[in-house]
Amino acid sequence: MPETMSSVLTAWSNFYVIVGSSAAALTGLMFVVITLVVGLERSRRTPDGVATFSTPTVVHFCVALVVSAILSAPWHSLNQVGAMLGFTGIYGVVYVLRVLYLAKRLTVYRPELEDWIWYTILPLVSYVVIVASAVLLPSAATRALFALGGAVVLLVLIGIHNAWDVVTYLALQQDDQPPSPSQNEKMEQGSEAPDGRLSARR
Repeated sequence: MPETMSSVLTAWSNFYVIVGSSAAALTGLMFVVITLVVGLERSRRTPDGVATFSTPTVVHFCVALVVSAILSAPWHSLNQVGAMLGFTGIYGVVYVLRVLYLAKRLTVYRPELEDWIWYTILPLVSYVVIVASAVLLPSAATRALFALGGAVVLLVLIGIHNAWDVVTYLALQQDDQPPSPSQNEKMEQGSEAPDGRLSARR
């Protein structure tokens, strides 16, 4: 059994080296995004917006990195691998449900259909597939690993899309709506940000 397990996982080693390295590099990109956000007025940021739109992107990249690390470790049985992957997937499911809750309670911006798809539905699908693959791994390793690989790549693609979405939106809003003295005075008085979506996209 250890030899079979070793041969099955070894066939995917290059795949997860690529995915893990990409996820780690893209996590660094999100630090750049947050640095851009810090340059904006403090009154135009909301904690729920950060937790809904920015932090999940980092979590998706980190999960892709963790899955790659799990499948690269020298395990003694596929049951152990499945258990670790199962815990990771369950964490992801719970986390996406929390993001869904935070998205529903946003007041300065109401998520659109595209937001629901990329920030909740697709991530939830990815994590459910990870859990299902973890369950099937000991008995149907080949099929489970293909499903798992697809879920991990989807997480990376979701992260890329969401990071680009946040960066481009911030860039466009900064170009189209430069803060005027009157707007600054209103913000200093505690009024709501001129654009609710910009406040939320953190």
